[in-house]
Amino acid sequence: MKIHLGTEAIRDIQNAVVTSGTFDGVHIGHQKILSRLQEEAKRVNGETVVITYWPHPRLVLKPWDHSLQLLSTFPEKANLLEDFGIDHLVKVPFTKEFAHMIPEEYIRVILHERIKTKKIIIGYDHRFGKNRSGGLEELHAFAEKYHYEVEEIPRQDIDEIGISSTKIRRALEVGDVHQANTYLGRNYALTGRVVHGEKIGRSLGFPTANISVKENYKLIPSDGIYAVRVCHEYNKYDGMLNIGQRPTIGGENKTIEVNIFDFDMDIYESEITIEFVDLIRKEIKFNSLDELKAQLANDKTAVKERLSKL
Repeated sequence: MKIHLGTEAIRDIQNAVVTSGTFDGVHIGHQKILSRLQEEAKRVNGETVVITYWPHPRLVLKPWDHSLQLLSTFPEKANLLEDFGIDHLVKVPFTKEFAHMIPEEYIRVILHERIKTKKIIIGYDHRFGKNRSGGLEELHAFAEKYHYEVEEIPRQDIDEIGISSTKIRRALEVGDVHQANTYLGRNYALTGRVVHGEKIGRSLGFPTANISVKENYKLIPSDGIYAVRVCHEYNKYDGMLNIGQRPTIGGENKTIEVNIFDFDMDIYESEITIEFVDLIRKEIKFNSLDELKAQLANDKTAVKERLSKL
């Protein structure tokens, strides 16, 4: 897959079949649109093009609102689209100036002049242009003038799946990773750098890798103990992960720490990816470190049982 930083330098895309949107999470609702994109590109001997915007529009238009939590960073989104087999990903810088582009200007400049769109495929609720004023009606209105076809994925085709990025976020916010993973069609994942912690887990017999996630907008699931898969340097390991403030030891800041099973490597400053499989329990406060240690042993057994069923 070729990644284009902006649209100015795009050249020679053959019979471009295009879709656009934020595609946060690239969930199975998005995948329905992407599959249709690929089918049509094959029919016209063309290439698939996904236009996405970065930063996320809300981060630009409402910089004071820090409530937005995204399912995927741009590199994660790009990897998912590449795995899906998309030919071109166009990363359009979202600025206040771009946000003021009227629908016809967007169609003329971006779709027609630069990408030379042969066909655009969109979901039923797709909006674009200044104040989100453009939609299916505007795309049809200018189709003949700018020489492209329009196809809408019908509302019933999307609604019958019943999936949205918002539903996935809500599931993760309460720890329902099983439901989130069902909607995503894969395990929800986050990537971070292994940093030094207080090494309390090691003293309890459960050494952990403390994870720092650089992007403050990346959604972190709710506090609790999770069964996870840990990806490090093309290898995958089973593990038990805790998200929370560690109330038993008087912790004040939220941490993300994972006990990787059958693993004894120095990975400080390395990047690892955590795939969430299931929530084992919520985080609670114990009366002593001995109680916590006993519960962690039970948690590990429960995690191994859950992972062994996959």
